[in-house]
Amino acid sequence: MAEIASIRLSELTNSIDKVIKNAFSPQSFWVVADITNYSFQQNKRYHYFDLVDKDQHSNRILARVQATAWAIGSAKIDEFERITGQKFQNDLHVLVQVGVDYHPVFGLKLVLLDVDPAFSLGLLEKAKRETLRKLLLECSGFISRSGTEYITRNKQLPLPSVIQRIALVTSDSSAAIQDFKHTLLSNRFNYRFSIHDYFTLVQGETNAQAFYNKLLDVFNAGIKYDVIVIIRGGGAQTDFLLFDQFIMGKIVAKFPIPILTGIGHHKDETIVDLMAHTATKTPTKAAEFIISHNRSFEDILIAEKKAIIIRAQQAMAARSLALHRLNNTVLNKSRTLLYLHTNMLTHFARLTAGRSRTLLDKQQAELYLSYKTITFHPRALVAGKSAEMNSLAGTVLSFSRLFLARQNDRLQHYDALARMMSPVNILKKGFAIVYHKDRITSDPDKIPEGAEIRVRLAETLLVSTVNAKNKTDGEEYNL
Repeated sequence: MAEIASIRLSELTNSIDKVIKNAFSPQSFWVVADITNYSFQQNKRYHYFDLVDKDQHSNRILARVQATAWAIGSAKIDEFERITGQKFQNDLHVLVQVGVDYHPVFGLKLVLLDVDPAFSLGLLEKAKRETLRKLLLECSGFISRSGTEYITRNKQLPLPSVIQRIALVTSDSSAAIQDFKHTLLSNRFNYRFSIHDYFTLVQGETNAQAFYNKLLDVFNAGIKYDVIVIIRGGGAQTDFLLFDQFIMGKIVAKFPIPILTGIGHHKDETIVDLMAHTATKTPTKAAEFIISHNRSFEDILIAEKKAIIIRAQQAMAARSLALHRLNNTVLNKSRTLLYLHTNMLTHFARLTAGRSRTLLDKQQAELYLSYKTITFHPRALVAGKSAEMNSLAGTVLSFSRLFLARQNDRLQHYDALARMMSPVNILKKGFAIVYHKDRITSDPDKIPEGAEIRVRLAETLLVSTVNAKNKTDGEEYNL
């Protein structure tokens, strides 16, 4: 068997190293790839990862090369993270400048020389713009655009004059809760708030549906919230992808309760920020906005109070001046009127005094004349009346004698008649009086048979018993 020609592996790898260095050493390449298998040595500031190229339709891996970054490359990664706010990590789609390096022991690898932050930001911004375009197209009933501003149904809702009942949607592990509540509840104006917590995940685009459902829970709670506040702390740009999802923009834009955001993204606005009623940069700013809103209403009330006080004071001053003028007018007119009436009363007093004297003199003359008349007439009148009385006395005396004689004759007549009709005379004529039970009776029906009766005659009283009663029919009865 013939001997097979061979070389050592190191000879082959050295040959490969020479070929690669001759072909790629003076060059660098900008490549687009995804990052996988990422690791980082903090003490050396070395980055190790794979760059992967995938088919856009089937997601099949077309190429994979190990890569590393140190020195200049590590500094570029730090700059990338500072500009984008995005951690350099797995599943990141990047545009990187690499050089080709081959080592006989460690094999082929790419050395990262630079990473373009604009490329990564552009991809996120492109996806964001596409989502906004889709919202305008499919939700035109409650989303429109005027210049650079998005007009939504939620933005057109009026905020209550005072915000008190708040639905807070955030993560239960977020430090933003403490920032928001501390700022809100320790306000220097002593405003009081009722805050209801609705906890959900606030990062990761795959959690958009859970966040959507949590907003539905707020709506279905049946509580008349003044506002809904969505907050979270800061983070990398990809941490905010949840708030750039289509379903998030849609529900926020048409939600029937005003939504305030304090998502903590200082650089750009998320789609939720653009659709919400009011967007602030941080949870603290959201709390300060609510306090400022309530303070604005209080300032309006204070201004109205001051205006009312000023107007009242002005009205009081005007009325006081008017009353002062009226008082002066009344006093002046009263003095004039009193002077006129005093003069009139003085005139009437003089006139009354003069006329009274005349009238008194006249009445005195009339009284004197009446006195004389009365003094003379009674004497003549008394004399005439005295004569009349004497004549009347004689007439009365004669008449009384005649009247007494006539009355005496009548009395004698009635005396004779009374004597003739007295019971004694009647009894002497043969009549009798019947007594029953010590009472005079003429009714035989009241006297039963066997009863004791007394019969009074002229000079005798008979006591007997009734043995029988017989009717006589008014005819004379002969014994």
